[in-house]
Amino acid sequence: MGLHIDYYVSLNSPWTHLGGARIEAAATAHDATMRVYPVDFGTVFAGSGGLPLPRRSPQRQAYRMMELRRWRDLLNVPINVQPKHFPADESRTAPTVIAVRETMGDRPAIKLAHRILKAVWQNELNPGDPAVLAVLIKDIGLDPDAVMQLGADPKWTDMRNRETEAALDRGVFGAPSYVIGDEIFWGQDRLEFVQRRLARG
Repeated sequence: MGLHIDYYVSLNSPWTHLGGARIEAAATAHDATMRVYPVDFGTVFAGSGGLPLPRRSPQRQAYRMMELRRWRDLLNVPINVQPKHFPADESRTAPTVIAVRETMGDRPAIKLAHRILKAVWQNELNPGDPAVLAVLIKDIGLDPDAVMQLGADPKWTDMRNRETEAALDRGVFGAPSYVIGDEIFWGQDRLEFVQRRLARG
């Protein structure tokens, strides 16, 4: 049995999207389990000294765009660096991912999270629109009506709030973060270190 990865994501993060397929592949290759946490990174930033994108300096915003293009080209992952629906509202998507995780398991929840990210960064879709979210749920092989109804229960939003506070207490401050035991690996550019840690067992 491999190690366990707690996978903290923003459903609006291009970096989470760029690393999505690779963290899934790494977990599979090393027989690791993985649980996704779509926490509220607005709250995480406020509690950890980070700044949301619109409040960052022009220099940092410009550099972010350069880096997105570099990583897109290096990884050969299609990505619209200025998507039409960014940031998408997470008030429905994140609780729905948590609902799937808690009732159907980690794997379908991760699939849904990654499908939501692909919708924003590749497909120019707005997952904050319930009709679009229903299509994305269907895309991963789940019943959209049942999952949408399940995800609307306010208990999943309450759970997300608790998990956001727990992430801050744990030291998480950015997305994506891959946590293995007491070690935090922040950013898809740290996936090589994640793989090394998984290989050590």
